[in-house]
Amino acid sequence: MKSKTYYDELTAKQTIKLRELLKTLPPFTKEFFRAIDSTTQVRTRIAYAYDIRVFFIFLITTNPSYRNYDVTDFKVSDLDLVQSVDLEEYMEYLKVYHSSEKQMMNTERGVYRKMSSLRSLYAYFYKRQMISTNPTLLVDMPKIHEKNIIRLEPDEVANLLDYIEKGGENLTGQRKAYYEKTKIRDFAIVTLLLGTGIRVSELVGLNIEDVDFKNNGIHLIRKGGKEMIVYFGDEVEFALRQYIDTDRASVHPVPGHEHALFFSMQRRRIGVQAVQNLVKKYAKEITPLKKITPHKLRSTYGTTLYQETDDIYLVAEVLGHNDVNTTRKHYAAMSDQKRRYAANKVTLRENK
Repeated sequence: MKSKTYYDELTAKQTIKLRELLKTLPPFTKEFFRAIDSTTQVRTRIAYAYDIRVFFIFLITTNPSYRNYDVTDFKVSDLDLVQSVDLEEYMEYLKVYHSSEKQMMNTERGVYRKMSSLRSLYAYFYKRQMISTNPTLLVDMPKIHEKNIIRLEPDEVANLLDYIEKGGENLTGQRKAYYEKTKIRDFAIVTLLLGTGIRVSELVGLNIEDVDFKNNGIHLIRKGGKEMIVYFGDEVEFALRQYIDTDRASVHPVPGHEHALFFSMQRRRIGVQAVQNLVKKYAKEITPLKKITPHKLRSTYGTTLYQETDDIYLVAEVLGHNDVNTTRKHYAAMSDQKRRYAANKVTLRENK
C-alpha cells in the first residue's frame, strides 16, 4: 500500500544508520544485533547500539587496563573481566559524563534503559556460553519512580484550539504572516492528535490516501508494522477537511512527497520535530507551567476516553498498546479517584 512508503524509507534510513553505528562497536557485538533483528524494531537496535557504546567508553575512561583501547578493540572475553562493582560504578558514571566534549546526563529512566541494554548483551553471550559470568544480574536496577500523567484539562484543550484558530490577532509582521500560512494546517494537526490519541510518528507517516471520510477513519501503521484503522469524530473531520480543501490543495509538493498528508513549509512531508515544535509553541501560550508535547496530547486523549468509557481495554486498543497492563499502569491514578468517589456514594446512616 502507498501508505507504507514513508515507513519503508524510514526503515531503510535507520538500517543504514545502524550499520554505520555497528562499525563503531566491538566486532563481536554484531552477533548480538543479528540475533535480535527479528524481535526488535530497527530504532530499538539503534538505541541499544548507542547505549552499549557508552559502556565501552566508560571502561576506556575509568579502567586503566583499557586506557589505550579503542572501542573496536574489545573482545568478548573482556566481558568476563567486568565485576558487579564495576557496574555499580557505571551506573554512577551514567548520571553525568562527557561525550564528544559535551556533558551528558541521565535520569533514572535513562540509567535504567542503558543497564537494560547491557543486560541484554550479557544475557546473549552468557546463554551461548561465550562468557562464564553475568555480573549484570548481581546489581540492582535503578528504581523508577512513576510520574504523574501531565495532560491538558478540558478548558485548556478548548483554549489551545481557540488560540491556534485566532491567536494571530495580536501578532504583527513576519510572525503574523507565518501564523496565517500555517494556522489551518496546525489546527488540523493538533485537533487530530487530541481527537485520536495517535503518536506523532504515526501522524507524520500519514498519506492522503489514509484518510477515509466515508467512515471517518484513518489507516495507521503502528509500532511493529501493525496496521489499524482509528476512527475520528466530527471535530477532527472538520479540521481535516478544511486543511485538505485549502492549504494542502495549494501545495506543489517536492517530488517523492506527493502522497504526504501534512507538509512542511518546504513542501516536504512534515517531520516529527516540526510537529513537536509547533505543539510546544502553541501550548506554552496556554499552559506555560506545563511542558506539553504531542505525547501529552496523546495522554490527554487517553484520559478523556477512559473517563468517558471506563473501559481500559478499549483505551489500550485505541492507543495501540500491545499490553493492557501498560495502559492500566498509566491510568491507575484515575481508578483510584473513581474508587474514592465511590466510597462516598454508599450511605450507611441518614444524617440526623
